[in-house]
Formats: sequence, structure tokens, C-alpha cells
Amino acid sequence: MTKEERIATAERLFVSGYNCSQSVVAAFADIYGFTEEQALRMSAGFGGGIGRMRLTCGAVCALALLAGLEHGAVDGNDSEAKSNCYRVTQLLADRFREEHGSIVCAELLKLKKGQPLSFVASPRTAEYYRTRPCVNQVITAARIFADYLENRV
Repeated sequence: MTKEERIATAERLFVSGYNCSQSVVAAFADIYGFTEEQALRMSAGFGGGIGRMRLTCGAVCALALLAGLEHGAVDGNDSEAKSNCYRVTQLLADRFREEHGSIVCAELLKLKKGQPLSFVASPRTAEYYRTRPCVNQVITAARIFADYLENRV
């Protein structure tokens, strides 16, 4: 799949009802030997800023998950590998922050502090897509990771 196809896949998945994290992770699942279903399941809890708690943006969580698939330490004592994975995760998050001003879901959605949380997913209506910046953040995260794969910084 080309870079453009991966970005389009992430966007398509999001507008089909998948959460921000699922959309980005599933667009790259094949590279790591996962099926789309496996990718959707492993990333499901990160949507809405981690379980709809409005913490770290789910698209950024997807970047962290993908960085782990690309560089994750498989030896618990390998400090160098852990550090490299953290470096890449921070690099990807910084690129996202540069474009959107934050990596925090609540800030990106411009929610007021103290606003009550809910675990209930928002219905995906035309109004939802019109008023939410999420699709753009999904596109950004997919592009950032595709660029990273091209350049492997």
C-alpha cells in the first residue's frame, strides 16, 4: 500500500465509525503481520483520549502503539531499545503537537475543564463530523507515521 493509500484508509475507517486510534493502527496493521480485526481490537481502548477519558488523543496513542510495533523492546533489560522506542514515540508526538498545538484530546476538542466524562460513544452523525477535528487528526497521525516509515529518523 502506498503512503497515500494508508492515509486514505485511516480516514475511511474513521468516517466508517471506528475510533481515532483504531483508524490509524488498522491502516498499518499489515506491515506488522496483524489482520485489520486484530488491529481494531488492540487499539479499541485508546479512542476518545484513552477510553473516552479525553486524555492523550487516540490518534497519538496509535502513533505510540505503532512506534512500539516498529521499535519495541522484547528484552526487559534492553534499556537501549526501550530508550529508542521512547525517543521515536516522543518524536512522533512532537510532530503531531507541532501541527495541532496539543496531544491532549480535551484540549483538541476545546472541552471545558471539569466537564463530566462519559463512556458512551457519540453517535456518528453529520453534525459529529462537521464539528469535530478528529478526522483531521487521524489523517495527520497516519501521514506522520507514513512519513516516519519512509525516512526512519
